[in-house]
Amino acid sequence: MAIKSLEELRELRKSLQNTLKQRESAVGQNDQIELLVGMGTCGIAAGARDTYQALMDVTHQRGLDNVRIISVGCIGSCTMEPTVEIHMPGREALIYGKITKKRVAQLVDDVLINNGYLDDNLLIKSFQKAVT
Repeated sequence: MAIKSLEELRELRKSLQNTLKQRESAVGQNDQIELLVGMGTCGIAAGARDTYQALMDVTHQRGLDNVRIISVGCIGSCTMEPTVEIHMPGREALIYGKITKKRVAQLVDDVLINNGYLDDNLLIKSFQKAVT
């Protein structure tokens, strides 16, 4: 993308500041949810950048200010890219595969909002023992 004017540069800066603010807004909250988007070469080739942006857009549209979206390297399921790993307080870690931008709204609604599962895309459900 070529920037052709100072105004375009200012608009780009503003949009990136909003994205950064959204990424960091959940830090330190007790009910923080982390979404890790696999952005290795395989993930990017499969559309992970679009998935990442769709997660940013949908969580913002749904008013989920306790969600932190983080780009990470390869999660290890290259044939199932784009992958999204979800960490929610009091719940097992989940890894979903083939989360294209078209599936993001359903993932957010079913998993983050309704505390359910997106069964047809669930790759790993890692049970964690409660420490007493």
